[in-house]
Amino acid sequence: MNKNRCNWATDVEEIYIKYHDEEWGVPTHDDRELFEFLVLESFQAGLSWITILKKRDNFKKAFDNFDVVKVANYDENKINELRENTGIIRHKGKITSAINNAQIFIEIQKEFGSFDEYIWGFTDGEIIKAEYLTESDLSKHISKDLKKRGMKFVGPTIIYSYLEAVGIIDNHQKDCFKY
Repeated sequence: MNKNRCNWATDVEEIYIKYHDEEWGVPTHDDRELFEFLVLESFQAGLSWITILKKRDNFKKAFDNFDVVKVANYDENKINELRENTGIIRHKGKITSAINNAQIFIEIQKEFGSFDEYIWGFTDGEIIKAEYLTESDLSKHISKDLKKRGMKFVGPTIIYSYLEAVGIIDNHQKDCFKY
């Protein structure tokens, strides 16, 4: 039986369909997963999400399964290693921002008890229903706060995509089986 899916997950590669059906928009409360999506979304800036999905396993290996403490302590040797890794996006600014953002992620964890408490606190734990936006007042507010804390590659559009990915914003179309 065919399922109705969001338009972007119709007639596309299986990896995209699987991501839509199993992950996108599912409420995420695990700090490791929240960090993973933050890194992946920042690397996606200017690229298509399918590019990131196809390289996701390589990113997991290259970034120590998104262990935030390990990433926060990467040094110049590790940056050079990542810049040579053809399995990931080798943009130096995105690599160094992932390290910087890991350090700030840890600071947020210390301040709030977890990154989960911080990020879900913007909606008091509620899921926001939306349809086809690329940014919102919420993503602008969170982006501004993250930038104030020193994070990079966290503009309102990236944060909006992030909020969709981790389930804070439910952007499934009304006729989608996940709605």
